[in-house]
Order: sequence, then C-alpha cells, then structure tokens
Amino acid sequence: MPVLESKRLGVQELADLNERFEFAHPSDVLAWVDERFGAGAAQMSSFGLEDVALFDMFWRINPQARLITLDTWRLPTETYTVMDQTRLRYNAGIEVYQPDPAAVAGMVAEHGFNLFYRGREHRLTCCHVRKVEPMGRALAGIDAWITGLRRDQGMERNNIGIVEWEEPRASYKINPLANWTFEEVRNYVEEHAVPYNELHDKNYPSIGCAPCTRAVEPGEDPRSGRWWWESDPSAKECGLHLVALEAAS
Repeated sequence: MPVLESKRLGVQELADLNERFEFAHPSDVLAWVDERFGAGAAQMSSFGLEDVALFDMFWRINPQARLITLDTWRLPTETYTVMDQTRLRYNAGIEVYQPDPAAVAGMVAEHGFNLFYRGREHRLTCCHVRKVEPMGRALAGIDAWITGLRRDQGMERNNIGIVEWEEPRASYKINPLANWTFEEVRNYVEEHAVPYNELHDKNYPSIGCAPCTRAVEPGEDPRSGRWWWESDPSAKECGLHLVALEAAS
C-alpha cells in the first residue's frame, strides 16, 4: 500500500528536512518519524551495533515502536541471543519474517545448501530467497522504514540522505545514523548499556548470515568480512538496499 497522500513530502520539503537533520541527533530524526508516521513507521533491524543503538533511541521516544527483522534461518547463534535480550530489555514484540519454505527447499534441491560459495550469482540467489523476498512482505503497508546505514560504510552508501523517498516500495527510507561513525555508535551503546551482538567484540564489525560473515583484521575494510570470497569489494550488498531513490513529487 503506498504512503497516504497526506504523508507525502514535496521535493522542497524533503530537501529542507535533509538540511535540517544533517547535523541533528538521530533521536531528533526518530522523533519526527514517530510524529509524522506513527504506527506506519518501523525499524528494520539485523541486530548489528547500529540497529540496537537505533532501537534504544526509538524505544525511548515510543515504547511501542515497531521492530522488524528477517530470520534467514542461517544467522549466528549470537544474533538470536541479542534478539532475545532485546525482547526482555524493552518488552518488545519483534515482527519476524522468514523465507518461504518451498522457495528454500527448491533452491537447496537445485543448488545445494552452500551455493553462495560458488559465485556472486548464486550468492545473490540465496540472498533473494532468504532476505529480499521476505523483506518485501515485511515492508508491505509500511510508510517509512528505518535503517542503520552509515555513509562511512562506503559503496552505494556514501551518498545516502537522512530521509529518502524509495520509489519501488512507495515508502520513505530513513537513515538517522547516516553521518555517524562506528565509534559514535559504539559509544552510545556503551553509555546506555544497550544489549548487543557479542561478535562485535571478536572483530565482526558487520554481521550477516553465519556462513557469509567472518572477523576482519585490523586495518581491513569493515565490510571485508562479508562474502569475503568475492573479488569485487564494491559489491558487498545483498540487494536489500540497492534500489532506485527518487524525490517525492
């Protein structure tokens, strides 16, 4: 369902918002999201450090803030642990979306369980079945979805806005941490004693599915631990964020 006309932003309004929020605290962005979209807004979380920090901020604004996650069925045990910790800490009802069992069964029957190691095309097939398709269902009817993307993560992320119109999904994509660093995120988590994935303490700055994530060495790019067997360092995406962005008209 597309965003209600009353909640659509004009081109100049969108530009003004991004200028206003460029140096604002992420909590100010989340407060605006909650006021404008209410229950039509939700955070999409993979329970990485950025995501748990954002949910702590969002929950302080609205204790009923919506939290959505994708369970690919191949996540690290540590990720499920922080999910449970989040439920208990915030009394949060996490909306969990999982792959279509028939699609997974068909993919495995044709390509095997670990098809992603045999090339980027196979890896993107797995990402689509386990992540992209479930995310499409998760965001159906959502007016605005909140992400933990940061510009300093590189690749397609270095030009993201704080508030973006995502035409393919007819919704707003909100990136409150766009101009924060990993150190700023970690400082917030420590200051507020936010439950976080313990793999971050084992040199995992970016955490995805267990077979596709490894620790990184000092000085390595933070995303180098994702799909490390692929040769193109600029292609460390799964398809969730590779969509065309257009200003609202």
